[in-house]
Amino acid sequence: MLYAPGRTYMHEVSIALSLLDIVEKKCREAGYHIIDSVRVRVGRASGILPEAFSFALDVAKKDTLARDAKFLIEWIPLGGLCNGCGSEFATEQTYILECPKCASPSFKINRGYELEVVEMEVN
Repeated sequence: MLYAPGRTYMHEVSIALSLLDIVEKKCREAGYHIIDSVRVRVGRASGILPEAFSFALDVAKKDTLARDAKFLIEWIPLGGLCNGCGSEFATEQTYILECPKCASPSFKINRGYELEVVEMEVN
């Protein structure tokens, strides 16, 4: 059982369950019955732990149209634009406090928070 009242769960489980609901719905709407693979884009700053998310998907996909599906997860680095030096930057860090190039604390994050289904293969 994936859910039991009164227990504490990591949020990756609820994200995996929601993602599976979305892909199953889209698969059925298109008239298909099996999901072979799903490509997902996840930002490093989304708060999703890679190992926990992969594990949650593997457990949650049982008894779904995606039970044998491969989940291909593309991890997007945190990136942005520095207001101090004007540089575009990207980092594998989960969060930053200053521009990696000039150390300015003034910057705008423009990627790294993604969580999206990019494509899926169905039968």
